[in-house]
Amino acid sequence: MSALRPGSVPPARPSVVAFDVNETLLDLGPVRAALVELGQPADLLPAVFSRTLLTGFAAATAGTWCRFREAFDAALAQATDLGDADRSRVADAFLELAPHPDVEPALRRLVEAGVRVVTLTHGSPGVAEAGLERGGVSPLVERSLSSEVIRAWKPAREVYLWAAGVCDVEPARLALVASHGWDVHGALRAGLTAAWFPRTERVYPAVYDPAALVAGDLAGAVDALLALPPA
Repeated sequence: MSALRPGSVPPARPSVVAFDVNETLLDLGPVRAALVELGQPADLLPAVFSRTLLTGFAAATAGTWCRFREAFDAALAQATDLGDADRSRVADAFLELAPHPDVEPALRRLVEAGVRVVTLTHGSPGVAEAGLERGGVSPLVERSLSSEVIRAWKPAREVYLWAAGVCDVEPARLALVASHGWDVHGALRAGLTAAWFPRTERVYPAVYDPAALVAGDLAGAVDALLALPPA
C-alpha cells in the first residue's frame, strides 16, 4: 500500500525512473558472506556500510572527495583488524551482488508502461552493471550512472541534476526510487519525484522533506509512480 506524504503536492508521472543500487536493487549478501568467511560477525555489515556512507558524506561535505571503494576500505579498517588483502577481498564481493527477487518484475512493469529505467549510484562503476547482468535484468535498464564520474556523492543536489541532464529530461520528469530516506530527501531537494520503500530502514525519516511517495515494498513504489497523473 502506498500514500503521498501529508502536505505534499502530487507530482506528475515521470518519464524516467532512476533506481538506487546497493540494497535498493542489489542484495549485499555476498559482501556479508565475505566478511563471515574472514571470521567477522554476520551482523557487522550494516555498521560497516553505514560507516562507509558517513565517510563519503563527510568528505564531500568538507569539500574533498573519495571513491566508494576507498570509503568502504576505510570503514573496514576502522571496524575490523583485517589486513589490506582481506579488505580488498571483501570489497571485491560487491561485484558478486545480484538483484533482490522483486526487482525484475518491478523494472519490467515500468518498461512495459513506456517508462525509461536507469540506475543512479555513488558506488563504484561496474557494480550495478555486474549485478543487473547476473540477475538477467540488464535489458530492462537503459543505462547505469555512477556519480564517481562527477566526483560527488548522493544526496548532493548536483548528482540528481546531473542524472536528469544525462537522461535529457527536466528534473521534475525524473523520479528516484530508493530504500534509503536520505537518498529520497536529496532527490526531492533537487526537484525530482521520489519514492521510498523499506528494506533495512523501517520508516521514512520524519526529519526529511515530507513530499516522498511512501510504499510498503518495491512493487508498491513502482505502482505509486505509475498511478501519478500525466504531466
